[in-house]
Amino acid sequence: MVEREVVEERIRTGISEVEHLQIEDLTGTLDHYQAVVVSRAFEGRTRLEQHQMVYRALGELMGGSIHALALHTYTPEAWLAKHRAGSSADG
Repeated sequence: MVEREVVEERIRTGISEVEHLQIEDLTGTLDHYQAVVVSRAFEGRTRLEQHQMVYRALGELMGGSIHALALHTYTPEAWLAKHRAGSSADG
């Protein structure tokens, strides 16, 4: 088990230029999380490479204290585009 704040700190420390970070404990057991990470460091990288960056930032917590991680990574531009698309669809 690992507190949400520890997960957040590891990601912010391990990945530069995090502009948005949302961590959610999916089950209340402190071992199944969902994370949304927006960073300029993801620019020019594949989705797989972005996820690997997050896994490296979390280090030994992955497969240890964290049993599952639903991960969504975005560049700032992709994050903005996602929200623009959502706004026009809603409005």
